[in-house]
Amino acid sequence: MRSIRRPVLAAAALTAVVAMTATACGPEGGGADAKPGQSAAQDTGGEFKIPQDIQDKLKEHGIDLDKWKNGDWKNWDKDKWLREAGEFINPIIKNFWNPDKIEKVKPPQDPSKSEDISQDQGKTDPEPAAVAAKPVRTPYTSTAPGVGLLLFSTPQGESRCSATVVKDPAHPGKSNLVWTAAHCVHAGKSGGWYRNMVFVPNFNRNGASAAKMKTTPFEDRVPSGKWWADDMATSNQWIKAGGAVPGVPMAPYDFALMHVKPEENTGGKSLEEVAGGAYEVSFNAPAIGKIPSLTAQGYPAEAPFDGAVQEQCTDKPTRLSRDAQLPTMYRIGCTMTGGSSGGPWFVKGADGEPVLVSNMSMGPRPARWSAGPHLGPEAKSMFSAMSNKWAAKQ
Repeated sequence: MRSIRRPVLAAAALTAVVAMTATACGPEGGGADAKPGQSAAQDTGGEFKIPQDIQDKLKEHGIDLDKWKNGDWKNWDKDKWLREAGEFINPIIKNFWNPDKIEKVKPPQDPSKSEDISQDQGKTDPEPAAVAAKPVRTPYTSTAPGVGLLLFSTPQGESRCSATVVKDPAHPGKSNLVWTAAHCVHAGKSGGWYRNMVFVPNFNRNGASAAKMKTTPFEDRVPSGKWWADDMATSNQWIKAGGAVPGVPMAPYDFALMHVKPEENTGGKSLEEVAGGAYEVSFNAPAIGKIPSLTAQGYPAEAPFDGAVQEQCTDKPTRLSRDAQLPTMYRIGCTMTGGSSGGPWFVKGADGEPVLVSNMSMGPRPARWSAGPHLGPEAKSMFSAMSNKWAAKQ
């Protein structure tokens, strides 16, 4: 089963855009350490100033601030890997994701395997016919405002998914909430929260190919800035039993929500205002058989895609069940590959506008279909808790 998360950013796809550090891609459970005496700011070329409230949180968890600044954030030992709800810590390292280091990062071997789950326990509809992904119309700031890239650090190196700005009932028109997949933010039972989590909305708004990326103006590559996650939530089911490759029993709970803040000053404007849009999330979607059409969007980065262009698949959803005791997932024909994980799955609302009902989670290799979780009470509770938490803070 393939993970639809791209294990590491493809250099060809994002050269000179939003690069990452030259971290060595080591085996799972161990990251490369900074050189003795080298600060994290020196390591990234960025400015690493930890606000007092985050310093206090780090101290609460027994983390040495000096060691953290000097590269200990790359320590992925499970005993020091924050994993429970409420433990997410993600201090901004300004210019960590800068343009000049991406070509130094090499992707690790994809751990996912070719597999067909149609024979698994639980009721499943026949496999849908493959639907070829097509480029989303440009500019994305008008046709898909608020859909973008999610960048983060894992034990294997820097990685990428897709994500989406969603509406916040506590802050109408001024949301700072972003929806994605759980396996893009948390390692599940084997680890904890990933780090250096940054969202880049409307990435490459004019759809330039990876080959033309170096000559694309910066304001077209990163038109709405870089937004660092300062709070994160996912399902308890994923934290307890999920896995990095989402072809595991907890895939029906493979969803996550984050609150973000800008790397640069936006004059007080929210993510929704800067990105130009946000989408309603429905936790009461019709039965799968009653949905006439569903559209998945994201930035696939594995061949034949280059990671630079936003793609989409539209199909009538069918049912997929790995376990009769767990929620049934949506499944559509779709050829999107790694990197599209976490991207939005939309249906048309009563007003004709897109409504998010799921996110890209899993699929076979080679890509011919994709599956996403049904957003039920667990997802609604997660969303409400995050919105309420930030209601008076934003």
